[in-house]
Amino acid sequence: MTAVAVLAALAGSPGLAQAQQPHQAGLLSTADDNRLPPGWRIDGEHGSRELVWRASKPVPMGDARVEFRSGDRLLGVPKPAKDGRTFRLALDEAGSTALTDLQVTAAGRRLDAAADQPRESDAQGVRLPAQAPANGVDPGKPGSYRTVSGSYDLAPVRLPGFATPVEMHAQVVAPKGATGSRPLALFLHGRHGTCYKPGSEDDVTIDWPCADGYKPIPSDKGYLRDQKLLASQGYVTVSISANGINAQDWQAEDAGAQARSSLVRQHLAHWADWAAHRSTAPAVVRQAPKADLSRVLLVGHSRGGEGVNRAAMDSLYPPPAAEDGYRGPVRWKVRGTVLIGPTIFGQNPVADVPSVTLLPGCDGDVSDLQGEDFVDGTRGVSRGTALHSAVYVVGANHNYFNSEWTPGEAEAPAQDDFGTDPDQVDPVCTPGAPTRLTAAQQHKAGSTYIAAAARLFLAGDDRVRPLLDGSGRRAPSADPARVLTHAVGGRRSGGFLPDAGAKVTGARRCSAIDPNPAVACLAPDTPGSSPHFAWWETEKETGRSAVDLKWSAPGRAARVTPAKPLSLRGSQKLALRVLVPPNTTGTKFDVSVTDSAGRRATLGRAEVAGLPGSARTASYWAQELRVPLTAATRAGLDLRHVKSLELTPRSRSGRAWLMDAWGWAPGTPAVTAAALPRVDVGRTTVKEGDSGTRTYRIPVKISGHGSGQVRVYVLAPDSGRSESRLVTVRPGSHAIDVPVEVKGDTNYGEDVQHDIAVKAVHNSVIGKHRGGVTVENDDPEPAITLSPVADRVTEGETLTWRLSIDAPTAVDIWQPVRVLPVTGGTELSTKDVDPQWLKDWSGDVPDPERPLSDANLWVWLNIPAGSTSVDFITPTVRDQVAEPTESMRIALTDRNANPLPDRPALTGTVLDRP
Repeated sequence: MTAVAVLAALAGSPGLAQAQQPHQAGLLSTADDNRLPPGWRIDGEHGSRELVWRASKPVPMGDARVEFRSGDRLLGVPKPAKDGRTFRLALDEAGSTALTDLQVTAAGRRLDAAADQPRESDAQGVRLPAQAPANGVDPGKPGSYRTVSGSYDLAPVRLPGFATPVEMHAQVVAPKGATGSRPLALFLHGRHGTCYKPGSEDDVTIDWPCADGYKPIPSDKGYLRDQKLLASQGYVTVSISANGINAQDWQAEDAGAQARSSLVRQHLAHWADWAAHRSTAPAVVRQAPKADLSRVLLVGHSRGGEGVNRAAMDSLYPPPAAEDGYRGPVRWKVRGTVLIGPTIFGQNPVADVPSVTLLPGCDGDVSDLQGEDFVDGTRGVSRGTALHSAVYVVGANHNYFNSEWTPGEAEAPAQDDFGTDPDQVDPVCTPGAPTRLTAAQQHKAGSTYIAAAARLFLAGDDRVRPLLDGSGRRAPSADPARVLTHAVGGRRSGGFLPDAGAKVTGARRCSAIDPNPAVACLAPDTPGSSPHFAWWETEKETGRSAVDLKWSAPGRAARVTPAKPLSLRGSQKLALRVLVPPNTTGTKFDVSVTDSAGRRATLGRAEVAGLPGSARTASYWAQELRVPLTAATRAGLDLRHVKSLELTPRSRSGRAWLMDAWGWAPGTPAVTAAALPRVDVGRTTVKEGDSGTRTYRIPVKISGHGSGQVRVYVLAPDSGRSESRLVTVRPGSHAIDVPVEVKGDTNYGEDVQHDIAVKAVHNSVIGKHRGGVTVENDDPEPAITLSPVADRVTEGETLTWRLSIDAPTAVDIWQPVRVLPVTGGTELSTKDVDPQWLKDWSGDVPDPERPLSDANLWVWLNIPAGSTSVDFITPTVRDQVAEPTESMRIALTDRNANPLPDRPALTGTVLDRP
């Protein structure tokens, strides 16, 4: 597929993307010597090839997506095996890219062997942020209501793409004796183990339903304390179980986001029924006050966060019916969401539904804190009146927001997701560090900020807004946690953004994601990371920029000049989101604005200190700084036409990144969702065919109302690179038209995926963000034979066998060969072969001397694309010891190292030198 052809197609001209099985030699080769790094192999059978990585120990099941990468390119999302150690990726998903610099990552952190080599981190100066002043209202205080609790079980539901029905089980906690209809808060847990064996310390599975002798892990019970706090304040709460999704979401291209949305809306539909017909409700629901479905808060943890975001989206902008597990009417209104350590694989937040995103500073699962995009990704997309808040909780991990994922509290085995290593003590997040929260402290902070969101979004109490919108106030109920916030939306206006045609002088405009270190905001070797610069699907992105200021002396101003002057009329202050390196102090700069008439005013001086951070934390996070606009008013500036913003460093040296700046005023405006077009990318699977040329198009559905803009990334299968274009979309149109030309042949090759990924830019919403055309190879796998070349030699010479196929193929052919015990006579020993050969092929050493078949010699041989054979050689050594004739025996095997039953084992003989 050529990027030029695809972009021409998007523009409406008649270009075609070329898609055929590759023929050039070297595709999918791993290195000059065809070796893979330790733990990796190429596997497969019946014509299917897989890239396989096996960890040295089980990888804990979490919410972050395990990904295979080749350098900075995403190869794909592998499927986990039940052993928790083995991960497999079909090579058609990896594309025709060279498998070099292989990496296994999850939320940006390395899981493979290279992760054992930590980068140096300057963690000197780690300190807690200063305690903020107390807010006038503390939402963490229990209310006056006693509570009633219970659960319900309904018939399981079938969801598209999931073979096993998903449970409809939930925990209800509600106020007792409350009158009238009460707002409803629904909780959805994230991805965790599904079943455990009582009495065991680590016997956890991802099966569903659970096998005999195992019990379901009650993740839905993990928010009971949060529910009780809300219920005491007058809210009806329900926490739903999603084990059936967790057990199957590895199969879903969107990691289960649509399925979780469907499950949430299935429950909401029942609550709407029960509100209308109380007598049909389960007993615990009848004991609760009537739920007010016009005031719904969705709370999601981890993948549950992405799930409730999708549920809010689907409630406003219906998804394609074929992919949706709920087809009924929407009889509720989602007033806001709370997203706890969430994933956002699609980077598709709902701009017109207010949100609060909790970012745990010591998250060891979704460690890149990608949930920041629920804030950053809403800028400029719609009306901008919905408040989107990020709440950074210093010292919190991922799991302890759920008591059923917390050691000492959970029924099932549980662990600290950040992990501990006595040889590598983390100065910020190791338990016992001054900056690390205990489980109880973390849970109290989480409950408080969930309650703050409920009070703002459901009760309309603006007095709690300063806890969420970057105003620098704290809730004493969350003490001793240090909690920082910033926000976009609400009553903010204007918007100095590095993108959208703005001019930047005196500093560098940098890109969140770019393989070029000179362009990227953070260099690849930077200790730690930034939530603002978390990876997405592509190795390079357009429209995610920041202003990078770096100075060695004070006084040089950095200026941002938007394409058109901005209005700050009605604002009281200018709010800037600025990040500085962790553990730094004393970064100061003056903030100035200039109007279209050239009048300039210095608004004030801002000072900021870095968050506590280490090489393992995402602590490059923007803090909200505010300066009053009174100086501009006194100087006579026309705040309706502000043409530029200046930051002038006043500290001796330093570095900072400006994310954006906005006019700010207090208050929370009413939010009305705009009617927007929705884009969903589908997938078509086609056969390659033996001859001729056929053209297919990537299926894209555009629904909804109005017109908007999206950015379409075309992912080249041969290189993993991408090209992008801005496209205007309207319901029912074919604006995203990506043709794929498929040329049939009779050459065996891998399946090939031709994908696009889509992001909202303006007045649009994205459901399923990625899809494409998968071209299936329909040619038979060549027959593989193993034959002797030199199977009777004298010691000191080389035994040779040849692995062959009848004709060259378009891809590498991998086949394992195993050394077996001989069936008679004396077997070659580990001291009869070249010691370097033994180390290269088995990782073993000659001593102590033992039969060669005991040396773990299971070798994956590679016939490169375009070739028909490869030789397997065994160099023997000459010694001075009189020995009998010795032999070794080899055989082709399956991927489990079992000899193929229809292929005879071959024997090589070594004669003693006279």
